[in-house]
Amino acid sequence: MDKSIKIPDLRKQAMALPLQPGVYIMKDQKNNIIYIGKAKALKNRVSQYFGSDYGHSEKIRQMVSRVDRFEYIVTDNEFEALVLECSLIKQYNPKYNFLLKDDKGYRYIRISPPPFPVISIALQKLDGDSSQYLGPYISGFDVKEAVDEVCRIFQLPTCNCSFGKGKKERPCLNNYIGQCCAPCNGRISKQEYNERIEQAVEFLTKGSYQLLSLLDERMTEAAEKLEFEKAARLRDRMEAIRRLGQKQKVVRSRVARQDVIALARGVKGVFFEVFRFKEGKLYDREDFQVEESGSLPFLRAEFLQRYYSMREHIPPQVTIDGEVEERELTEQWLSKRAGRRINIVQPKKGEQARLVEMCRSNAAERAARKTGMTGRDAAALGELASLLGLPESPGIIESYDISNTAGSDNVAGMVVFKNGQPHKSDYRRFKIKTVVGQDDYASMREVVERRFAQYEEHKGEQNGFGRLPDLILLDGGQGQVSAVRPVLEAGGYDIPVFGMVKDDHHRTRAIAADGGEIAISGKRSAFTLVSSIQEEVHRYAISYHRKLRSKRGIGTTLTQIEGVGEARARALLKHFGSVKAIREADVDAIAAVKGVPRTVATAVKEYFESKE
Repeated sequence: MDKSIKIPDLRKQAMALPLQPGVYIMKDQKNNIIYIGKAKALKNRVSQYFGSDYGHSEKIRQMVSRVDRFEYIVTDNEFEALVLECSLIKQYNPKYNFLLKDDKGYRYIRISPPPFPVISIALQKLDGDSSQYLGPYISGFDVKEAVDEVCRIFQLPTCNCSFGKGKKERPCLNNYIGQCCAPCNGRISKQEYNERIEQAVEFLTKGSYQLLSLLDERMTEAAEKLEFEKAARLRDRMEAIRRLGQKQKVVRSRVARQDVIALARGVKGVFFEVFRFKEGKLYDREDFQVEESGSLPFLRAEFLQRYYSMREHIPPQVTIDGEVEERELTEQWLSKRAGRRINIVQPKKGEQARLVEMCRSNAAERAARKTGMTGRDAAALGELASLLGLPESPGIIESYDISNTAGSDNVAGMVVFKNGQPHKSDYRRFKIKTVVGQDDYASMREVVERRFAQYEEHKGEQNGFGRLPDLILLDGGQGQVSAVRPVLEAGGYDIPVFGMVKDDHHRTRAIAADGGEIAISGKRSAFTLVSSIQEEVHRYAISYHRKLRSKRGIGTTLTQIEGVGEARARALLKHFGSVKAIREADVDAIAAVKGVPRTVATAVKEYFESKE
């Protein structure tokens, strides 16, 4: 059925639904379930899909275009709807629902065969492998931390070099910084190397406290036998283990059992980080990337529901980095699953707030790695997206500023920030053509019209005018925004536009939005980014304006003289330093300037004499 016919029919069916809580199930033409949702009032919620698609994310638009019919189940209350929704999503995994891929399989620690064993991480045991395996372990984080620690303490190799084959290789950097004993270079005997491996396995299987006691006994025994070099090695190893223990105490929590969850918006989706604490110690961490849009409270609620649908053990406290949509309902659902009271906490200060910030920083770093940007830039873009209510972090930001002097030499500058950094190859300059006098609103409107006319000509190109920005920031307030928005709407461009408002000292103060201003001074990362963009676009526009004024100044004097073009005018100004000095110079002095023939020098002198 044609979409234009199908949507009105589906809306008619939706308007006939009851105003009761329940679950709705969207299906395609092949009767496959493609989306499951819950609603306080089925009629109101389902009819929204089949009305105007303004405000819908691209994912929802695609889902609606594939809906052939829908079914619904009425429940007694919203909580029952949530329980049923979570159960059905877990059972059917609909394509357009908020889904998390749980790739948390078992991990092993592998000790390869002699003569020079290597300790590494393995996802599974290999058939016919003569290696020694420790595990399985549920936590991949624990396994990675353990292997990293044991290799660092016992200075074991983590490279792919071959050992013990008679050929000596040049040691890598790890050896020079004291993190590898360099068996590749023969700097350690096979016996001593295997002794390290034996102690490393004891560390992994028995723990640091038992190993410290054992090493202490061996150190005393070696000293009694006058094997002072061996005793010193054992002493250094014990000290390394103690230092590790001190380092581990840093990431601890006074709350014995909790999960700390934070998110960061990235250009390629939303990134969630989970820190899991047991007995006050960080024992596991997980990260997830989801290609979802919507408000942050909605995303947090959806994540909690999907994440804990996959987990059997839910801690008494879930510490989160912001508001959660329908928080009480989510707490009730978590408590029912756990069989005891679960609290969702949003800390504002203290230790818990610092743990949340650490978790958020890790989420931002993961978002950054996906795009090659720094964690700081990812955090700033995520904070800006949250502040402006954008569905995702803006990868490409265009900013515009107008510059003139009392309406003359009217120009504009366009700067581009890509992944939080200036992308100067995409900067553009404009001479205002249709506006006479000083009218910044009309000038801004002309510039944006010309920019998007260029887009239509270069559409499909990956840089310059050929691609659309994710966000437009104008230097100015609500007036500039109101002047530009109709241009975008007329062209069918769904691009968010905001103004950058300055204070009396020409520093960024707020962001102009519909109906008012958004204060940004309290959002450090976003404030720094917006301030940088505003300063850069102002610098770029005013430098172009000054250049034109300089050219116009030359044009009204020297370039009016017959035989004097812009190049000769610049040569004369460079030689004499000012127009006044040229006026006072004689013909010989003017003719002495390189590139100025005597006939032109005479014309220059006669020109100034005629003006006296």
